Amino acid sequence: MKVLIKIGGTLLDSPESRNRLAAEIGAAVKDGLSAVVVHGGGKQVTRFLAEHGIESRFIQGLRVTTPAVLDSVLKVLAGVVNQELVAAFIASGSSAVGLTGMDALLAPAEPMGEELGSVGKPIPSSGQLLNLLLKNGYLPVVACLAGDRHGHFYNVNADQMAAAVAESIEAAKLFFLTDVDGVKGQDGAILAEMSPQCCRNLIDSGVASGGMQAKLEAAAQAVRQGLGEVRIAPGSVPDVIRKLLDGAPLGTRLVHELGRVSHG
Repeated sequence: MKVLIKIGGTLLDSPESRNRLAAEIGAAVKDGLSAVVVHGGGKQVTRFLAEHGIESRFIQGLRVTTPAVLDSVLKVLAGVVNQELVAAFIASGSSAVGLTGMDALLAPAEPMGEELGSVGKPIPSSGQLLNLLLKNGYLPVVACLAGDRHGHFYNVNADQMAAAVAESIEAAKLFFLTDVDGVKGQDGAILAEMSPQCCRNLIDSGVASGGMQAKLEAAAQAVRQGLGEVRIAPGSVPDVIRKLLDGAPLGTRLVHELGRVSHG
């Protein structure tokens, strides 16, 4: 089975969490899972920018990316965050390969608007490189940076990139591992299941905003594109990968329509 696992930057900030997730994903791969990992790193980028006196500005959860911000994003995401995660996978016994969307243009993007600067939206792509790596026993670890045929880098929301890459490799499941227990409804309780329309309602009502808005939009899009299972789950739960693969009711499951069984 082929699975796309997106890991939020907060979960990668501590060596303990990073190493645990690498070991759990690595163990599942050894048991036969084909996995591609897409990671964020927003917290690390914000910290790096602050240390260098560069302001962080956001529009609807997306970081305004000036040339100075893009330079920092490349250094942090493609450099430190990606390679620390690759190293954790190597230490757990996995044949991990660190990549960005620029590599073989595995994740192309187009600009989202002048006000956002070098922020891109992933566009349909070929999963050829990633599937080649998977077929030969490698574990691709992809930073949320995309590119275009002119060689321009784009800062891409990691959730949007995860959904796009999952589609390109025809993944059976998409797991968003995050630092919250799931998606909260109007009453503050965790929702066990959501449809794309539920996502839109939470966004329109202001209950889901910022980073959660971007996550729900990406998850809803993945469901609409026919992905078998999409789940937003707490990455802090021990053995979270095995539990999700076994169908444990963790976090929030996205389905095409509430009350109907999804195929996956």
